[in-house]
Amino acid sequence: MIDSLYGEVLHVGLDHAVIECAGVGYRFSAAPPTLARLARGETRRVLTSMVVKDDGVTLYGFADADARELFHTLQGVSGLGPKLALACLAVFEPAELARLIAGGEAKTIQSIPGVGKKMAERMVLELKDKVAGYAPQPSDRAAAQQGAGSSFVSEQVVEALLGLGFTERGARPVVEKLAEDMPGEPSSALLRAALSQLGKR
Repeated sequence: MIDSLYGEVLHVGLDHAVIECAGVGYRFSAAPPTLARLARGETRRVLTSMVVKDDGVTLYGFADADARELFHTLQGVSGLGPKLALACLAVFEPAELARLIAGGEAKTIQSIPGVGKKMAERMVLELKDKVAGYAPQPSDRAAAQQGAGSSFVSEQVVEALLGLGFTERGARPVVEKLAEDMPGEPSSALLRAALSQLGKR
């Protein structure tokens, strides 16, 4: 079982990255919040989950323990596999997704690609009592929203864009403008918006 990777970042893609450890390059799938913290040429540690199936072995990477634990918790829902669990974390930060599940907000959960009405309702029903530890208290949530609008989040997104091959001159102004227009949004949402704008140029 591969629990984590530590080494040089060789590549950052839209939905995956490659880290070299002791001369071996490990490719792992990851959500935007994790990819936003990686930059080519730098040394990083990524927590991982290894999924073994008949058609092969897949590594999934996470920036922190909460994201990985929620990834595993989500798969406790009938019919919800690792790819859909990662899609959930690509759309919502762990704390926000936990808040939606705990609050029974199935309609909002349906905004996740691949999650229909029945799956959203099943997630709420089966996980409502299991995600309390991930959901922040109101004061913590306000602090998180304030932090999400900080320059730290912008720097994360700029680093992710540089890892995808964009220039700092082209990426930074777009990210800074989006951060002003989207206060309180997590890095995943900011990265998606930046990719959407930069892709049109």
